[in-house]
Formats: sequence, C-alpha cells, structure tokens
Amino acid sequence: MKALMTSWLAAVLLLASSLAQANLTIEITRGSDRATPIAVVPFAGGDDFPEDVAQVIHDNLERSGYFAPLPRRQMLDRPSDSSEVRYGSWRGLDVRYLVVGSASREGDGFRLRYELMDVSGERRMLGELVTADRGELRGAAHYISDQIFEAITGIRGAFQTRIAYVTAQGLGDNMQFTLYVADADGRNSQQVLSSPEPILSPAWSPDGRRLAYVSFETERPAIYIQDLASGQRVRATSFEGINGAPAWSPDGRRLAMSLSKEGRPEIYVMDIASRDFQRITNSSSIDTEPAWAPDGRSLLFTSDRSGGPQLYRHDFSSGEQKRLTFTGNYNARGRFSPDGEAIFLIHRSSNGFQVARQDLDSGRLVVLSDSRFDESPSVAPNGTMVIFATQQGNSGVLGAVTADGRASFRLPSASGDVREPAWSPFLN
Repeated sequence: MKALMTSWLAAVLLLASSLAQANLTIEITRGSDRATPIAVVPFAGGDDFPEDVAQVIHDNLERSGYFAPLPRRQMLDRPSDSSEVRYGSWRGLDVRYLVVGSASREGDGFRLRYELMDVSGERRMLGELVTADRGELRGAAHYISDQIFEAITGIRGAFQTRIAYVTAQGLGDNMQFTLYVADADGRNSQQVLSSPEPILSPAWSPDGRRLAYVSFETERPAIYIQDLASGQRVRATSFEGINGAPAWSPDGRRLAMSLSKEGRPEIYVMDIASRDFQRITNSSSIDTEPAWAPDGRSLLFTSDRSGGPQLYRHDFSSGEQKRLTFTGNYNARGRFSPDGEAIFLIHRSSNGFQVARQDLDSGRLVVLSDSRFDESPSVAPNGTMVIFATQQGNSGVLGAVTADGRASFRLPSASGDVREPAWSPFLN
C-alpha cells in the first residue's frame, strides 16, 4: 500500500511539472489523393525560435488528410507578407492556397502574424496577429492551423485538442503502466498516473477537465474520475467483478459503464452527484462498451446476444434496444460521429480487426484502416478523423485514419507499447 501511495503522489506532482518524456512522433503512412495543394512559407524572423511555427502548421494540415503541403525545397520564393506574393509563380506550382507570416519576440513571449491567401482568386482570405507566452508557441501554431483549416473547409479545426493514452513498459511481473495526456499531434505529453497494474479505458469529460478511467491498482478493477488541473481524483465504482468502460454523458452529469455486480456484465448509468445507478440492460449475454449519442437520448453498446459481438442501441425514451450492425460476425467498440449520423467501430473481416464506419441511415459499412489488429477507436470532435490502437511489428502504437479512409498516420512511442487512446472534446 505504501508503494502504491508513493506512486500516486509522484504522479500528481508530475502532472504539474515539466513535460514527461513520452512524446509520440508522427509517421504519415498514406496521403489522400483528394488533398488540396497548399504552401506554408517559413515565417520571417522565426529562425531562432524554440519551435518552427510554419512547420507545425504544415504538419497539422498534412496530417488532417485534407491538404497536401508543398515541400519547402520546391518553393521558388518565400514572401512574408501578402504584398510580396507573386501569384503566378505559385499557380505554376499548382498551389491553391498560401500561408505567409512573420515572427518576432515580444517581452518574454512571441508575436506571430499570419495571412492566408487564395492563389487562384488572388485574394487575402484571412489574417491575424497572435501573441503567445513562453511555452505556448506550439499552442499558437495549433490555433493558427485551426483558423486556416476552418476558413478553407468550413469545418472547425481540432488541432488544439488533446489525446489521452496509456503506455506499457516492461515484461511479466515488472510491468509499468502510465496514463498520459498530450496535444493531438502527440507532443507536450504530461503524465497523469503511473502504476504497476493495468490502466484501461480513459474517457474525457465533455468540458475536457476530467478523465474517467479503469485502474487495477487495488488488484481489482475500479473506475476513477480525476481532475486534470489539480490531480485530485475520486473512486466512482469498485464493485466485485467487472467495473469497466466508463463513458460520459454529453451533459457531464452521468457515467455509463459495464458492471458485473449482479452476475453477467450489463450496462449501467451512474448519476455522478448522487451515485445512483440505473440498470440499462438485463440479458443473459455480455453487454459492454457503452457510448452516448451526441444528443444524450440513446446509448450504443456491444453485446453478444446474437451469438457474437454486435452493436446495439438503447433508446432512453422507449426503452427499446435495437441491433445496428449486421455485416460480418464481429462488430464492437462503437463510437458515434459528432453529428450522430454514423458510427465508427472495430470490424472483423478476412483481413483482421480494422476500423470501420457505418452510416446509420443506410447501414452501409466501410472499412477505413489497412492494419490487422486495431482496437479502441476514438473520434475527433470535428468528426474528420479516428484515432485507434494497433500493432506495428511487435509494438503497440497509435494509428489514425480520416473519416473517409483516404489518409492515415501512426504515432509510435520511443519506448514501450501505446494503447487505449481517447480524443478530447473541443477545449474552448
């Protein structure tokens, strides 16, 4: 017990300390053939900055799958202001949009000016002056990326969001599991909890301030809720048997989960304030992996009541539970798209376990990933991308694929396996 307390206190202190050495790196594995050509010119004056702002913007846009940024070596000139842009030369490079800017120091912080140009229309679409404190330069680059992404696509950017994930290091009885949160590109990682026992199923609260997760630190599973700013946490459930798969309601007042306190695993909903429980399923099957619809009126869950794992939907107003998936004999871990019109899931085919998307109106299912051992999908809050756990050789890594399956990338760790990803909501 003393060792566990020591580990817990260390984790709380580390959360408020400097960045942990668990940053993930991005490896683009497949680009989209429909990506829009864009050029992000290096910002004038930023050569000695701790971050290359233009490169962060370039990487963000490329990772989205919506854009194909021009490599710097192919740029014929490097304007820093819209008045310096020669549109004809950029059209000759087949560039449709151009980002230019400059950077300077301002006191202990930084001053960034950027402009977005429509090359074919020869017009300035967007321009802004952004200031950033020391240590927030990368965050400012994510903000600029969000503005550019939305101005062109009409979709809110998600580059300022965060991801949670678990790493596992060691062998046999010498394993160490660590829960991290990081920027959506895997950088600026911070340790939340470290334990010699497994940590599973991190889930973000709708305001992005808390995480719910499953920890085995008392040698049996329990669900905890932790405030990320203070490090304070409470144990939400610790019943005999399974306490798993927590999922926040859209209003942040309830947690859905899978509990086996009355026998087989069933879906329950807990009121966080009162700790009252509502049993949602009552069957002789295994019911698990709940996920809320965006409007909070229904729950998606996995059940083997049809003979194998399939996805079902529970309607709170009618109490009806309806099967949603019929393609193949294994469909699990469903998650709604933010607009509620589709679900993302793990589908088993002849190629293995892969991320898929199913339209709820038509029932059409499309496989998105090209790996074979995918699990734990989590959807970006703007619905453009899905992050998931997969295998790369003998290592567990995070993968991501666009909602149309046309582009993908991976985020491996320098050491250990990475698993259990969860994409945060919008944070502002």
